[in-house]
Formats: sequence, C-alpha cells, structure tokens
Amino acid sequence: MAQVNLALGAMYFGTRLDERTSFELLDRFVAEGGTIIDTANCYSFWADPSGFGGQSEEVIGRWLARRPGLRDKLYISTKVGAEPGGDGEWPANREGLSGPAIKAALEGSMRRLGTDRVDLYWTHMEDRSAQLEDTAGALAELVEAGLVGRLGASNHPIWRVERARRIAESNGWEGYTALQLRHSYVKPRPDAPVPDQNHRFGWVGEEVLDYVASDPRMALWAYTTLLNGAYVREDRPLIEAYDHPGTTRRLAVLAEVAAELGITRNQVVLAWLTGGNPSVTPIVGVSDAGQLDEAVAGVALTLPSEQRRRLDETA
Repeated sequence: MAQVNLALGAMYFGTRLDERTSFELLDRFVAEGGTIIDTANCYSFWADPSGFGGQSEEVIGRWLARRPGLRDKLYISTKVGAEPGGDGEWPANREGLSGPAIKAALEGSMRRLGTDRVDLYWTHMEDRSAQLEDTAGALAELVEAGLVGRLGASNHPIWRVERARRIAESNGWEGYTALQLRHSYVKPRPDAPVPDQNHRFGWVGEEVLDYVASDPRMALWAYTTLLNGAYVREDRPLIEAYDHPGTTRRLAVLAEVAAELGITRNQVVLAWLTGGNPSVTPIVGVSDAGQLDEAVAGVALTLPSEQRRRLDETA
C-alpha cells in the first residue's frame, strides 16, 4: 500500500484517549498506509492530573514494544521545549531549549518511546533565554550521534529560524529543515485573539509559504488543519476570531467543491493542503476509526484544476 502524506497526531494518546483506543487507531493508521506519527514530550500535561507530559510517548512506546519490527517502517516525530520543568506556572516554567535541556529531553523521549532514534526532532517553542548557538549546537550533536535524523522548528518566527540555520551552516552543523505551524483553509482576522493559542508565531502566512517554496530542503507540517471539527460539525462552530467576510466566502466555495466532488469538507481541506505549492503535511488528531478513514482518503485526493483554482482565488 502506498504511503500517505499524513501525520497522525498523537497529542491525546494516554490522556483523553485510553490505551486501547490509541492502539486501535495506530494499528488502523499503519494498515491504511500511514507511517508518520507526531507527538511531543509535553503531551499532554494539561490533560493529566500530574501536570506533566509524556503520556503520549509512553503509549506509543508500549504499542511499538508489542509489534516487533514495526519501528523501522515508521517515521516518528517528537518535540522538546514546552514540557513543564518544575515549580511556577506554564509557560514560564517550561524546560526551554538550552543544550542540557535538549539532550535530557531527548533521552527521556527515547526511553518512553522505546527507540534508539527520533526521525524528526522539533524545538517546540522558541526560548530567547537560550543562546541560538547553544540550541543549534546541541541539536547538531544529536544528529551527529545518530540519535536524530532531521531537525524542525515549531512555532518560531521565521527570522529566528533563518538565523539558527545560518549559525548551523557557518559551523558545518545540521540545521533546521522543517517547520510546524498552525494552518488551515480559513484563517482568523489578523491580530484577532485566539483562545488557547499559546504560540505568538505559530501561524502559516504568506511569508512562511514563500520561505518554504523557495527552499527545496524545507518541509512544512501543519497542525489544527481541520479546526477541531468546525468544517463538518454544527456543534463545533468557529470561534469569533474567524468571523469576517473572507471566512464566509471561503466556507461557501469549500461547500460547493465538496458537493461537486462528493466528498467531505474536511477532505477538500486536506487535499488542498497536500496539493499546494508548497505541499503541506497535515497533522490530524482523530478519536475514532471514521475520522481516521476520512483523513487518509482526503490526503490521497488530487483536486481537479478548476476546483483548485476557485479555492485558491477565493479570499
């Protein structure tokens, strides 16, 4: 079966989703051609009574341990930087991106995942208390040691990503070659407050798209692609920040295209993301088999040129 350009978001494995359900979804994902699993060392500290993360990685690790030989067929992505580190309130108490914090976090992630390497390692939130040279050097050492395959930045401003890449390049180090940000077909008003959005620079905009498209080494992953069900569920309306004429127009053309093609609006959005320039790898969190099947089918679609044009030109 062909691989699909979809990352299974494992954020709530082990917290809101119990282990049995998580295992079933992981098994079904692999059976349908999925290979990419996205998690983080901090998932999901806010949903666990302990106040700390690691539950998602632990569930994935137990799942892998019961399926010998499967690890080599998968692409595992995890993150460092946002896990609570002790006393005080988050995000002030997060572990950050100092060299020692990065190395200690990777050791913990590999232990929980039961693996000797991470295929893509993300710095989850920027940390301006850490020197970029220290962060870039620590990450490069992990790559050099064979513990990490590729490096990515999530929720960082592009100027900081580029500065870190230049530091890495000047030292002959491996640098960032992936970005992970929030992205979907409809967008909130510029500067509109978005509740529960803790990442000031966690959005895809025209500058990000141009940056990625101009560099063949750079990949773009997107989270919150389906807006928590708002495209297809009346009981999950878009928040007020999305209330503007552009949203109305885009939702209308989205519904038209979905009806014309006989697919769901979620599937149109996923096909729009994967078929764009640059192509985007969507991260989709699911809670049941139906949602997973819908997502896998969506990323496998290629939108006809006329429908693609209408979606792109509607603003």
